[in-house]
Amino acid sequence: MDNSLSKVSHISHLATKSADDKNVNLLQNKHNKDLDAVADQFESIFVFQMLKQARQSKLAEGIFSSEAQDTFNNMLDLEYSQILSKKNNFGIADALIKQFQSHVNPKKDK
Repeated sequence: MDNSLSKVSHISHLATKSADDKNVNLLQNKHNKDLDAVADQFESIFVFQMLKQARQSKLAEGIFSSEAQDTFNNMLDLEYSQILSKKNNFGIADALIKQFQSHVNPKKDK
């Protein structure tokens, strides 16, 4: 009788551990996706700032320069930065993921 209770307890413990491991894996996958999204957004912001600085370094005012044109260029740069960061690998997002991966998925002490 003691032996069968021990087996049932052991099986119950293994089932609980398996369910916990599955939940941890699902949570880690969600955290990894969130980290990827944030890293991609940061890379887009970085590229936007580069485009913004490049546009500000113009040497002379254009004939048709206006505040409306500046606003349009700002929005255009924002769209360009999002497209550029998705299509090209600048390495910024990869570096951020590598840097913060250990904080998102800390290793369990065994």
